[in-house]
Amino acid sequence: MALSQKGLGRVLDEAPVTGLHRRSIRSVRLPKLSSLRAKLIVPYVVLTLLIAMVGTYVVTRLVTSSIRERFVNQLYETSRVAADGIVRRERTNLADLRLMAYTEGVHQAMSDRDAAGLQDHLWPLVLNNNVEAVTAIDLNGHEIITLARDPVSGQYLFSTGADFSEVGLVRNVLDGQVDSAGDKFVELLETERGLYLFTSAPVRDSTDTLVGALMVGTRLQTLLVELKSQALADIVVLDRHGNLMATTLVQPDEGYSALEMTPQAVADVDPSQTRDVDLYGRNFQMVYAPLEVREQTLGLLGVVLPSSYLVTTEATSRDTFSLLFSLVTLVVVLLGYGLSQSIARPILRLQAILQAVAAGDLNQRTGLNRSDEIGALATAFDSMTLRLRERTEEAARLYAESVQRNRELADINARLQETQQHLIQSEKLAAIGQLTAGIVHDVKNPLMVIKGLAETLQEDTDLDPETQEQLDVIRDSAAQANQIVTDLLKFARQSMLEMSQQDLASTVESALRLTAYLVQRAGVEVVADLPAQPVMVIYDAQQIEQVLINLIQNAIQAMPDGGTLRVSLRQAGEAVAIAVQDTGVGIPPEKLTRVFDPFFTTKPDGEGTGLGLSVSYGIVSHHKGRIDVESTVGQGTTFTILLPTRQPLAAS
Repeated sequence: MALSQKGLGRVLDEAPVTGLHRRSIRSVRLPKLSSLRAKLIVPYVVLTLLIAMVGTYVVTRLVTSSIRERFVNQLYETSRVAADGIVRRERTNLADLRLMAYTEGVHQAMSDRDAAGLQDHLWPLVLNNNVEAVTAIDLNGHEIITLARDPVSGQYLFSTGADFSEVGLVRNVLDGQVDSAGDKFVELLETERGLYLFTSAPVRDSTDTLVGALMVGTRLQTLLVELKSQALADIVVLDRHGNLMATTLVQPDEGYSALEMTPQAVADVDPSQTRDVDLYGRNFQMVYAPLEVREQTLGLLGVVLPSSYLVTTEATSRDTFSLLFSLVTLVVVLLGYGLSQSIARPILRLQAILQAVAAGDLNQRTGLNRSDEIGALATAFDSMTLRLRERTEEAARLYAESVQRNRELADINARLQETQQHLIQSEKLAAIGQLTAGIVHDVKNPLMVIKGLAETLQEDTDLDPETQEQLDVIRDSAAQANQIVTDLLKFARQSMLEMSQQDLASTVESALRLTAYLVQRAGVEVVADLPAQPVMVIYDAQQIEQVLINLIQNAIQAMPDGGTLRVSLRQAGEAVAIAVQDTGVGIPPEKLTRVFDPFFTTKPDGEGTGLGLSVSYGIVSHHKGRIDVESTVGQGTTFTILLPTRQPLAAS
């Protein structure tokens, strides 16, 4: 009845928007017809009078029938829940059967009547799936093994040797019978541990040959206890003859005879009809329905609910609700003004705060701590403003992150382009090196012959001075060409690295000593920025020294009028950086990407072969390092060698 009263209250609460509401306001001649308080008070007064007039009729005519109808509906629903519970349990047993029947090794163990093997295969499934009983039966209907949980101790017991050949659900499987529901069968069986709901299924080997049958069962009393907790009612199970098989009811003094039925009554049972039963000196209502599982009728399933409270409820409802309606009439009138205050004030406050939030002030809070709908509205409003503020802050944070990620992407793109340039350079060097290695010997030997012949002819004292001068030109040109070929050979056949852990600072100092004369002659000032402690790196000292000498010579040549040469050594993460910086003429940007190409040089014609930087690039690459170059025309150039601090002791 409580739900019906609330539903009626909701219907009547909607009356303020009708014409009746407006006529009521005019009759009391309220000064402010549009005020929120007036709209709240007047409808409540009208609704109270309506409730008082119809309340008695509703209570006396509807409450009693509603209670009885709900009780009967509850009884039918409980019966349905119980029946569904048994069907679900049978489906669970069927799922366990399928899992066991298709478990690897089960069909072979059954074919061999290997009880120990079956126990090993079935035991994990029994424990994991909380199976109460499982029985394996051979083709003769004899029990191979049974694993069953004792209802008292909870421990699993093992048995073997029983004869199931005359049990219907076993005989049907072994005979290969198939009904409309399939080749699985179900039955209630009495065992020494009680009554069980068993489901049987055939077990076949890999050639689809029947090797036996499996039965999975649930103790009926355990199942009824579960159904009682689900249906919130006591459960009764009768067999096909109307005899009691199991129940959750405690046995009354007069016994269970009131629950049982005749075979004819079982056949004529109507699931829509309830029965009155006297137990424990009290009146109960129960309903029976056929217990059907897999299209088989196993008996009757009944549910029992006490009905003694119906008379008391019907008698007291009239007085209770009559008094309630009288009190509501008085209370609603008194609450009218209070409601107008408790509803109007917070709504007006919400309106003011909403206007402030709409103006952009997201730090507003309602400050309303109420447990009703207005409180929920205020809480939702506060949550909304909080989320708006958080999302605004999150948007600002995401914008900052996007700016930072754009910077990171730009940096990654720059490094990617730099790596691409190094790969292109390496491919160029590899291609030219292969070409050079193929032709250098064919050129070097003729040049040596030309140079040797020129020197031999110069030994003739009868030659005139002009011829001697021409022979000098031939000899010098051959020597220069031979030096170019020698450099090409070094470029094409860069020697094996002799790697060892050494002080890199000492190698830099050695290169500076070897080029001291060139520096002094060119009028260049040298600034060495080297650490005081040794910088231990695994590298080939001779070849790195050759690279440094080449870079220092290039720097000196780039400063024809003198300048400053700065050589520094520092740690750069997992690498060591050697920088050779000059204040010379610089390299134009369009030539900067080609400085490591073989035969490319920025020096005047006749000065240099354009192989020095290529050879240096190859040496550093073999050290798993790299050379970077930066240059500004008119300000100078900086070459930076980066060598890894960790690498194998042997490299090529």
